[in-house]
Amino acid sequence: MGFNILEENNLQEFAENAKEEIKKIYLSDNRPWVIGYSGGKDSTTVVQLVFTALSELPREQVNKKVYVISSDTLVETPLIISSIDKTLRRIQEKALELNLPFETHKVKPEIESTFWTSIIGKGYPSPRQKFRWCTDRMKINPANRFIKDKVSKFGEVIMVLGVREKESKTRADVMKSHTTEGKVLMRHSSLPKAYVYAPIRKFDLDNVWDYLLNVTSPWGDDNHELLGLYQSSNSECPLVVDKEIKESAGSCGNSRFGCWTCTVVKKDKALAGFIDNGEEWLKPLLEFRNWLSEIRDVREYRQKNRMNGQMYFTSIDINQIDKDKYKFIEEKELGTYIRENHIDLANVEDLNLIIKTGIDEYKQLGVGPFTLNAREMILRRLLETQKQVQNPYDDHFELIKPEELKMIRKYWFKDGDWQDRIPNIYKEIIGKELDWEYDDRPLFEEDQLTDLESLCKEQNLDLNLLKKLVSIEKNYTGYNLRRGVIDDFKKALNQEYLHL
Repeated sequence: MGFNILEENNLQEFAENAKEEIKKIYLSDNRPWVIGYSGGKDSTTVVQLVFTALSELPREQVNKKVYVISSDTLVETPLIISSIDKTLRRIQEKALELNLPFETHKVKPEIESTFWTSIIGKGYPSPRQKFRWCTDRMKINPANRFIKDKVSKFGEVIMVLGVREKESKTRADVMKSHTTEGKVLMRHSSLPKAYVYAPIRKFDLDNVWDYLLNVTSPWGDDNHELLGLYQSSNSECPLVVDKEIKESAGSCGNSRFGCWTCTVVKKDKALAGFIDNGEEWLKPLLEFRNWLSEIRDVREYRQKNRMNGQMYFTSIDINQIDKDKYKFIEEKELGTYIRENHIDLANVEDLNLIIKTGIDEYKQLGVGPFTLNAREMILRRLLETQKQVQNPYDDHFELIKPEELKMIRKYWFKDGDWQDRIPNIYKEIIGKELDWEYDDRPLFEEDQLTDLESLCKEQNLDLNLLKKLVSIEKNYTGYNLRRGVIDDFKKALNQEYLHL
């Protein structure tokens, strides 16, 4: 990594100008600041500049809060989240020592929206560039919840971000579109009472590194260690609090240190870089990540309908397939075929159907979420990876939280896992039990499930539908008001394949 070192007097003037602007903006009103800190070079520069600038002001003038927030998606690269935790702790300790109104916080996704709850619990396919569901759920929404909480308390807030116009033309265009001429603050794209301040808006890459490597960190970090992380992995995944900035930020897995599970790009250069630089204990994580990416589009692992029960068709070139391995039916016969053969679209693996939808037009059923069996396969491999990994920096390191496992268990039950597999899987692989909730015990014993399946076949009833209806009823057990139960029943009964 190369950059030019500024002359000492030029660097001092550059930093002084930035600090003077920060002081002026800070003292101009009573709106609290929320600084987005990702652990990388730009956000570190911003926090360091703000911290230093405010420490130079008379203490009686430094009254309004400055919140430093960092996003923990729960699947951050372990080395990076460890570095972030250490820095947040040091910032807080130094602020208390100097009597500065700084508060450090980590924001996390709600348990229903974590990476593993989404993939293993709900069956979401791993993210791709055109289906990057992870950024909103795991980064934008948690940060915005924090901001909205402060808006409700203070009326308005100012987000202080390490965004720079010279990062890319797209980033510059986004920033320009949100800026009112003659104003320093930008409008937030989705939060009407939040404004954005970018203290290093005009910095280029050299300015950032010149500052970090020549100005001592006020809380005692060694920014040369940060440079070392960059030399191992190249760049960081920014803390994103704006949907438009999300689009200009691109993916985080290519040359940025973000989530170790990132499948948006073909190769995770950051994780591979850490391993190449001696962190070999990360190898099982990279192997798991690569495997997760490989299985994403395997049809046998995916449902043949969407989460809402709808089906869709994808085109197929019948000249490119072995026709003897497929059954050809007319589109109008599809519903009858599914019902008569008791096909569970949510769990069927090999459904080698070719559907004729017109003259010389052939299609096959599109794919939806991961099947329950595929989700079990992913969970097993994840737990095996967790058992294999030996994190030298954290004796209590775990890849999936107990709270996530408990939430996944609930989602599996809704999707028909009446055998209640998760407690047994966890004990089998990890060798111990979690404090599972008694109310989540199985509704039926295994022999009862077999009898129920036989009865459904005799009466030509859809077992999967029956499971959904029973699960819905159980979810509302004990509630005095059951307003949502009818709507949930209607959704289950209106699944498209039931009405073909």
